[in-house]
Amino acid sequence: MRINRLKLQFFRNHEETEVQFAPHLNLFTGPNGAGKTNLIDAIHYLCMTRSFVASSDQYVAHHDEKYFMIDGDFEGEIRSSFKVSCSYSRGEGKKIFVNDSPLDRLSDLIGMIPVVVLSPEDRKLTSEGPAERRSFLDSMISQISPKYLRDLIKFRKIRKQRNKLLQEYQGPLSMLKSYLEPWDVQLAQTGTAIIFKRAQVLEKFKEYLAIQYQSITGLNLEPTLRYESICDKYDSHEQIHEEYVNQIESNFEKEAEREQTIIGPHRDEVVFYLGDIELRNYGSQGQHRLFSMALKMAQLFYYSDELDDLPIMLLDDVFGNLDQQKIDVITEALTKHSGQTFITSASERPFDQEMFKGSEQNVWFTVENGTVSSKF
Repeated sequence: MRINRLKLQFFRNHEETEVQFAPHLNLFTGPNGAGKTNLIDAIHYLCMTRSFVASSDQYVAHHDEKYFMIDGDFEGEIRSSFKVSCSYSRGEGKKIFVNDSPLDRLSDLIGMIPVVVLSPEDRKLTSEGPAERRSFLDSMISQISPKYLRDLIKFRKIRKQRNKLLQEYQGPLSMLKSYLEPWDVQLAQTGTAIIFKRAQVLEKFKEYLAIQYQSITGLNLEPTLRYESICDKYDSHEQIHEEYVNQIESNFEKEAEREQTIIGPHRDEVVFYLGDIELRNYGSQGQHRLFSMALKMAQLFYYSDELDDLPIMLLDDVFGNLDQQKIDVITEALTKHSGQTFITSASERPFDQEMFKGSEQNVWFTVENGTVSSKF
């Protein structure tokens, strides 16, 4: 999958910008605040319906403008060519269009254009709480499995309704139990599907993680992960479902007291290790940084093997604190990878200009005050 053209209107510090991209490597250099990240964030909008930088769409519109527009022309193996647009206006919200036809649900876009983002914010994946890792896992699997995304959306709705009942019910517990029963059936069915899929994906994914960590660091420390959910083994759907039903039953009084659903995939954890060391609690700052980079590089190559279309790779200002050897390892891997890659950097130093001079596959752009131009 690749994006050939991007057009922005009132998107962050880009008032009117249109760029034609190269099919392989696209490098953006320029001072901080010039608008480099905004370009790849706009691509992310067209892949995932949201920013990977801003917490809300309302903070994305240019200065005092009340709307923004993003247009992109894409090309892939499954869809030969198509256009995706994202529009936002205050008061009306966000809309996504594919070939000028509006999508009924924003979630319908997820997986259409697979994308991987590597940014400084990835340190949260290894250093902060379980919610960060669940979010990473859900986003990763949703792009390769539409069913998983549907199950995830359904589960969240079920849990919301179930929690509402737990919070508002005022009668005897025996009646509450009967009222919860239809929600419990749906919760166990949908939650089991989510847990089973997570376990399957992580079992494969940890092999990619080990390869990428060793490639980036050159160290003999073996990275691995452990999936923690409602049971110890995830060999079969039936086994998980049976344990899920049992735990719903045994935790009924506790949930009634707390007025919330406490059993399910929304409480799962993925624990990362380097050798015998639990990374979150005992890893150094450098180990956290390199592990999170390995996670995203592993995601790139996992997608490449699993999907019919190669993913788009976005790297935002990730080379600043790396030594040249590690930079060379990552850039060599990206150069060998056949997919389209976008890199932003405040420094030109790490990059070989000869890769971009006279090349139709690679383009080096300079960005300043929202203006994009080719370096060569």
